[in-house]
Amino acid sequence: MHLFNNLTFVFLFFIFPELKSKSVDVFFGTSGREAKGIYYATFDSSTGKYNQAILAAEINSPGFLAKHPNGKILYAVARWKGGAGTVGYHLGAGGELKEFTRITCPDGPACHISVHPTGKFLLTAQYGGGSVAIFPLGKDGVLKNPTVIEHKGGSKVVDKRQDAPHPHWVGFSPDGKYALIPDLGLDQIVIYQVDVDKPAIIPHGKSDSIPGGGPRHIRFSIDGKFIYLLNELSLSITTFAWDAQRGTAKRLTTTPAISEEVKAGESFNSSAEILVHPSGQFVYSSNRGHDTVSVYKANPLTGKLKVVQVQPIRGAFPRNINLTPNADWLLAAGADSNTIAAHRIDPKTGKLTYQRGSVINVPSPICILFAE
Repeated sequence: MHLFNNLTFVFLFFIFPELKSKSVDVFFGTSGREAKGIYYATFDSSTGKYNQAILAAEINSPGFLAKHPNGKILYAVARWKGGAGTVGYHLGAGGELKEFTRITCPDGPACHISVHPTGKFLLTAQYGGGSVAIFPLGKDGVLKNPTVIEHKGGSKVVDKRQDAPHPHWVGFSPDGKYALIPDLGLDQIVIYQVDVDKPAIIPHGKSDSIPGGGPRHIRFSIDGKFIYLLNELSLSITTFAWDAQRGTAKRLTTTPAISEEVKAGESFNSSAEILVHPSGQFVYSSNRGHDTVSVYKANPLTGKLKVVQVQPIRGAFPRNINLTPNADWLLAAGADSNTIAAHRIDPKTGKLTYQRGSVINVPSPICILFAE
């Protein structure tokens, strides 16, 4: 009887791939007193379980992580004695990280980092410095001395938060021809044209968001026709129509993540991260204070969003969320609860379901990066 059961399991294992283990490597950027650096774990998407997280690289406040296009290098913004800037690691087996390059940024610590699709340079956003830095990369991924570009002004709509520029995210248009930087202090998306050969980014234009919204992060729709801008201060998403030929963004609609009544019930609320499902049908944003993820249905013709679910993250202060490589789970990092909780995604509705036990402890996690 036992032999029959074992043979049956083996048969099903190979006939139905979804029964196989789907373990993926995942790294966590951190920032807090108890955190010691970048942590590593594996996540099994067939069961929703993790193995125990281990310290992969000891460094102070590796708040955000990014991969090189070759898949063999991980970069982190971080701080160290006497400075702050960007660090590069070679990725090894079992989550091994071996530092091979490090350079200080003249304008202080950064809050976000992104590598250009060509792998010729990366950008960082200095929230406190009000600037963007471009770091050329050697063929081997070694960091070269950065050039700092300062933003000017401030919308001054929200007192103390918008008196000066605060770039909060760096990224690129789908074709890599433009760099886009949401600036919380300006209430704008600042657009640069990319010169890959130098490399350099050249001021190109600006697109106004809603007054007092506080632009934080953006994502493009899967077809590249729309930009979804997450507004930190107003807890909303503004949709823009993107003109890839001209490199311009036209504001269309704004959708609240949670109601005004719900926002008023918490002493502190702010949006933190935004994701687009690979199907293009769903968008997700995290709500700090309310400690939830809002799930949106996306209209592919108009870019308009509609909230279909507000899901508790089973943790506190979700500064970052991310989708597994197969987009079957959403992981939510509770920065104040020291947890990463996994929520299964319904492929038909995009809605989230928390599976009991699908949680791991990581000190002060604020970034989730899958190695695949």
